[in-house]
Amino acid sequence: MEMLLVDPASTCLSPTVHYMVCEAGFEIKANLSTSSIVSDKGEIHWRTITEHIQYGEPDQTVDYVKSVRSLGPLCESLHLHLQSLTREQFEDRFVIWFQWTNCSEVFLETFDAIKSPHATAIALSLMKLTACLERALGDVFLLLGKDCPFLLRDLLVSQELATVFGQSVMDVLRVFVGSPDGLNLRNLLWHGFASPQEIPVKYSSMLLCLTAGLGQLLKTYLQQTRSTLVHRPYVSFSNLKELHVFPDLNHELLSLADELVIKSNIVLRTMLPFWITALSSFRQRRYADCVILLLPQLESGLRLLFTKVNKCPSRLITAESSSLYTTFDEMLAKQLHNEEANQLPLALGESAMEFLWDFLNHQEGPRVRDHLSHGESSFNVFPREIANSILAFSITLLCRFPKGDIAAVKEHSFLKPLMSCADCYCSQFHPIAQLKKQVLKCIKSIHSWSVLPIMPEEQVQEIGRSGKDDDDDVPCTFATTDILSQLQPYLSHSIRLLGDPGEDVITEKLLADLCSRHVHVLFCPRSVLEIVVVLRQISSQCHQVSCQVISTCETRYKQWANKSLRSRQRHNYLRMRRSIKFLSPVLQLILILITLELIHVHTAGEQNAPGYQRYLKFLKLILKYTENLVTYTSPGKNKWEETTELTQDALLKIRTFLGKQQMLVQLANL
Repeated sequence: MEMLLVDPASTCLSPTVHYMVCEAGFEIKANLSTSSIVSDKGEIHWRTITEHIQYGEPDQTVDYVKSVRSLGPLCESLHLHLQSLTREQFEDRFVIWFQWTNCSEVFLETFDAIKSPHATAIALSLMKLTACLERALGDVFLLLGKDCPFLLRDLLVSQELATVFGQSVMDVLRVFVGSPDGLNLRNLLWHGFASPQEIPVKYSSMLLCLTAGLGQLLKTYLQQTRSTLVHRPYVSFSNLKELHVFPDLNHELLSLADELVIKSNIVLRTMLPFWITALSSFRQRRYADCVILLLPQLESGLRLLFTKVNKCPSRLITAESSSLYTTFDEMLAKQLHNEEANQLPLALGESAMEFLWDFLNHQEGPRVRDHLSHGESSFNVFPREIANSILAFSITLLCRFPKGDIAAVKEHSFLKPLMSCADCYCSQFHPIAQLKKQVLKCIKSIHSWSVLPIMPEEQVQEIGRSGKDDDDDVPCTFATTDILSQLQPYLSHSIRLLGDPGEDVITEKLLADLCSRHVHVLFCPRSVLEIVVVLRQISSQCHQVSCQVISTCETRYKQWANKSLRSRQRHNYLRMRRSIKFLSPVLQLILILITLELIHVHTAGEQNAPGYQRYLKFLKLILKYTENLVTYTSPGKNKWEETTELTQDALLKIRTFLGKQQMLVQLANL
């Protein structure tokens, strides 16, 4: 897909924001004594800094423009002072005051950056600094509060932080980060609005000193209150195999990316240094840096495409504080805020949208941007798998939206596998995709029952059982077989469900076949998601039952082998042994019903809203059964006779409901 996107003016900052960031802090020329701001030992004189905060009348709220103007010369003096220090001098004076952040190395990296001529390195270090600062401030918040605010702007106006550091200190911080009325450095960089050249380096120096000063104030507070600061553990990324969705990027692909960056329509000229540095970071195995640089540029590039297809060019630049910023949240939504249809999903395609939702938004996905930008993930151990996937995806977008003819590049043999993966991507972390994983995991667990150690049949005969007990299983067996026979015509003809329900009547192949059916998950209706929640709860309960059966079987067998079972326990063991013979096909039946219900309810969509309540009631009935089953089969209960009665009742209700609701007729039309 080729679209002619006009490269805008040299900035994505609105006039007001550009003035605030690039001009206001340079209007006042003054030579301030550094000794009045910071001592030779690195002690920050907060009174000197807070005196520069200006307040408006009559409500005494911070006047951000006047405050930035007043703080400008102070920032310049601090910057020149830090530049005059060697790395050793800086560490001697300040590193101890960064320890409260639990990531001192990031602040040392920022010091190195402000002494370098590379604007991109300065911007990168500032993004990492603000993330670490936010995380550390959240740890301080938890000294007094319970639920730490998710957004930095809410954190900075909290009474908890004002109690620890003082309100005037928090006002200083809000001038630099956290308020859309201030410099708002964190958001301008993390959301891809600011180019490397637009962030004055002196503000990085100022934030270094402010962070050290916060450490000094915190030390005093902790001593006075005899408190201890506890750092929350970092979020670790799991499911790395699922997150490695593209072929490994090799030298040839990275060289192609160098070429595509220059020729792509979604790379703004002013943002080119970010892309180049991201590619260099990947080559140098600095995977966190690569992704930190890439994500804002993905947002910037998609914003350019978003404004084109939705015909709203003014949304490309930063909005004023009273207006809406165009960020991923809106760009990946089904509708715009005026309730018109968002055209970006059509331009990107379903696979690209599902990738972005998986890696950025879904609660059970990696939520890469959230974890990095809020300092929740360690920069030192960032997985290569995630960096590879995000960079590879970015390369496919560069290729899809070129400035001119790049046919020769598109035909490159190394690029084709990447494009193919991008075109075929299906969500891994949408609730529906997660349900499918749960079902397949559960059936594997249930099938493992067949290899559990059991008491030899001759031992069973010695203990003895009444014929009446054997007959108790018949209703369950009959009902299960009857329901399975009703389902047979609507399943794959290569798989037969009929036969001895005591065997694996529903195979992994069957459920794998059902789960492999493509289900459109993008912008799934809320009514469908409500049912998916219940289906996942049922699947989770079934898996819990399976785990308990496995654990109890293994424990009881060991006790029997060691001859440590009392008479009553031996009889209970036999009842359990008999119960799991019919319980296995029952649980498998429930899993296939879950999967068929998923396909049915999603296909019906919002058109069958009246029927949802009936199905929801039916599913909650099954959920109640599985919850009771978890209780009865728990090691502390072992109520196997009650399990039989419970199952008979549940199967009767399932069979009755399926017969009345014409569900099978609807399934036949899928």
